[in-house]
Amino acid sequence: MKRNSNKWFTVLCGAAAILIAGCSTMETPATSSVAVSKAAVASASSAGGTEFAPVEMNSAREKIALANKAMADKDYTLANDLANQAQADAKLAQSKADSGKAQLAANALQDDIRVLREELARNNNK
Repeated sequence: MKRNSNKWFTVLCGAAAILIAGCSTMETPATSSVAVSKAAVASASSAGGTEFAPVEMNSAREKIALANKAMADKDYTLANDLANQAQADAKLAQSKADSGKAQLAANALQDDIRVLREELARNNNK
């Protein structure tokens, strides 16, 4: 009987150790996800995300704040999810900023071409 109790005790201790290890390792991915997301938000902001994609930037910043709160509350799964969502929002903001800048450059080029054509037309009519 005692031998059987020792087996159960060993099994329960092993399960507890695995559970504790599993919970503690979630902190590391959440911490790195939050850090990567903060960097993505900073990158999107410096790329003009605030100007070209203010909704996405605000969403990313709010989700980072919520992820930080979840980290403080030791809810690492929620923190990881929010950090990943913030990173996606930041990437979208950066893409919109890049697209907006490209559109502005294309519009400026079209204006330059129009001006050149008008100059050519004026010179040909002289």
